[in-house]
Amino acid sequence: MFNCNIGSAVLSVKRSLACSLVLIVSLFGSSVALSQSTSLQQSFDLQIPWHPIPVVIGGKKLLLYELHLTNFAPTDLTLTRIEIVDSVGVVLCDLRDSELKGIVGRIDHSVGADKLLIPPGGRALAYLSVPLGMSGANAIGLTHRIEYQASGHWDRTSVQGGAFTVSAVQPVSIRPPLHGGPWVAIYDTSWERGHRRVPYALQGSVHIPGRFAIDWIKVDKNGKYFDGDGSIVKDWYGYGAEVLAVADSVVAATRDGVPESATLIKNPASIKLEDASGNYIALDLGDGHYAFYEHLKPGSIRVKPNDHVRRGSVIALLGYTGESTAPHLHFHISDYNSPLNAEGLPYQLEQFTILGSYPSIETFGKSQLWSPAPVGLEVHLRGEFPAPLTVVEFPD
Repeated sequence: MFNCNIGSAVLSVKRSLACSLVLIVSLFGSSVALSQSTSLQQSFDLQIPWHPIPVVIGGKKLLLYELHLTNFAPTDLTLTRIEIVDSVGVVLCDLRDSELKGIVGRIDHSVGADKLLIPPGGRALAYLSVPLGMSGANAIGLTHRIEYQASGHWDRTSVQGGAFTVSAVQPVSIRPPLHGGPWVAIYDTSWERGHRRVPYALQGSVHIPGRFAIDWIKVDKNGKYFDGDGSIVKDWYGYGAEVLAVADSVVAATRDGVPESATLIKNPASIKLEDASGNYIALDLGDGHYAFYEHLKPGSIRVKPNDHVRRGSVIALLGYTGESTAPHLHFHISDYNSPLNAEGLPYQLEQFTILGSYPSIETFGKSQLWSPAPVGLEVHLRGEFPAPLTVVEFPD
């Protein structure tokens, strides 16, 4: 996640000052408007297709969402700055230079120096993680100031839009989908092709089902995740682990019969989009929330559609089917009974214990021991979403 944290005390002072400025602007707004240039030009359309819901990650309340920027100008526009501003004018995030490049994705997968140059008709997505105060933050409105430079011009221009009020909805609370551990929460919002950065436009609208998806991989006390050289699927510690219902719910959909390779190769060499989830279960949690368990072991699914299941009951076993590079449980919650044509929703786990974390996916990939939780850190957590690359233990 990029860094745009501001201390609560500073925010309070800034909000007080901002309120005064808002009053001054309201008193003199007409004269200010008259002094501005009346020149009009085409620029960016700013849209937020999904209404963001705050979630607590690593002890911080965050708002994770995407700002879609489409260039309607007849020339190239280069993004130079994005500011997220609250309803009284306090800047919550100010993104420029390398931070800006780090949070922008392109539908055409452009990378490098040209990543911020948006051609006419082109679209970019800014993957935002905005810090909010732990209390009293659900009633604020947010808007976005975009600074850009048009091709052939030295001066920079700005446009404002994409305004919305932060949702007061609370994330659904669930029990963990696994038990025991150690389990590693494999995800990071900054990965170019991570779950959060893969939009799907399948039935007339674009969605990001894996916005809050976690791939759970089991390790031993030394940080290894398999016996031997790891080439045999059944040698992975998580393979065959019991997968649990996260709540009293109704089975919305299942899929079984997708074959599984016995060795750790791409499974199979070419995966169709409709087969990417492998064998899976979808549970209807109620109130428009669906829990998805993907890449399940063939023949292990113990439920069928319309079954009523109790929280904590075993519903399947962890496997290696579909588009998967290693045995793991892919778990996410979304707003519709479809693995891909749905919006990923945040959730909070009722309880889990932090054992430590990996500093990077590269460290994890070398099968090294994780860094233990710092002394003084609260490790027995309730009502939070696990942080990226956290090593946790779940209640049995």
